[in-house]
Amino acid sequence: MFSERTHWQLTRNRLTSALEEIRSSRARLLDLTVSNPTRVGLHYDESLILASLASPHALDYDPQPKGLPGARGAVADYYRSQHGQQLDLDRLILTTSTSEGYSFVFRLLCNPGDELLVPKPSYPLFEFLADLQDVRLAPYPLIYDHGWQMDFPTLEKAVTERTRGVVVVHPNNPTGSFVKTHELRLLNAFCRQHKLALIADEVFLDYAHDGVTRPSFVANKDVLTFTLSGVSKISALPQMKLAWIGASGPEAEVEEAMARLDVISDTYLSMSAPIQWATPALLDERTSIQRQLLDRLRGNLGELDRQLAGQKSCERLRVEGGWYAVLRVPVTRSDEELAVDLLLRKSVLVHPGHFYDFSGDGNLVLSLITKPEEFGEGIGELLEVVSG
Repeated sequence: MFSERTHWQLTRNRLTSALEEIRSSRARLLDLTVSNPTRVGLHYDESLILASLASPHALDYDPQPKGLPGARGAVADYYRSQHGQQLDLDRLILTTSTSEGYSFVFRLLCNPGDELLVPKPSYPLFEFLADLQDVRLAPYPLIYDHGWQMDFPTLEKAVTERTRGVVVVHPNNPTGSFVKTHELRLLNAFCRQHKLALIADEVFLDYAHDGVTRPSFVANKDVLTFTLSGVSKISALPQMKLAWIGASGPEAEVEEAMARLDVISDTYLSMSAPIQWATPALLDERTSIQRQLLDRLRGNLGELDRQLAGQKSCERLRVEGGWYAVLRVPVTRSDEELAVDLLLRKSVLVHPGHFYDFSGDGNLVLSLITKPEEFGEGIGELLEVVSG
């Protein structure tokens, strides 16, 4: 009755079962995986956000496949003011989420069975999106040696005649590593050689821990490039469902791509009018929210380092940006077994590395946006179990 593309393992894993057990017992949970910014004690301009959703213009139905010009203009203003880069409104399509953006681009580039190269480790959502679009994923590794870097020799080995593009996450989730300038040059050369598109996920771009602004891929002109982002992370408003695809590259290729994307987007017309009219205000909210989040990220990272300095069993891997940190722990059991033990013994929730496709055990992924008091207590409990 059901398609093979939805033939997923739907039973609960051990960590999910243990989490339900803790929640049913109503024990206090120290959640070091929290990713919902609306529930970590941030201060939003509620009156501004709610007022922006009440525009009378939203009562008019004006279906435009790329999105309303005013909303797209606000996105272009964001790139100009935040990153000093230009994004042509005609090269921009609004979507309800980066997931939808990925789906549009996957549909644009790939026939059933075609392949995309994706980083490993990285966010597990790719697998589900690829399944739903009948696309195959071929991983290429990020290797760690005094920081994360792309493994270009393995990338060369991974490409086949069915490969249609390369996905980069800038900065990566969960490694927190940015694509370096020299890596971008190599990426462009690789894509030109094999006639591939470049897909850049930049949802965490504004969260560089050192405060140094990193360039966006929207300015990449060397190869056909699709840049994905949205207010889920930029303004910490995931519930507002506002994202976009920005296209850049050789003019003829971009023109052809946008003509096809225009039809794909016109088929769904998924963006709601109230959100589009609210776009300028929602993007303006980033000024306050990003300052709060950067303070939170740096504070929790400092607390993690402070506690790690008092022991010798664990170390954190270098992180440059984003909302997560990777903790390397002794490999005395699988990451999942350790995560389940932490949950049942200490009510501390962490993500095992294999959730993000780490190649081996000994890695835990921690959220840096957890409330500071909970983060510090949770790290203390974690280190007590691991060191013990």
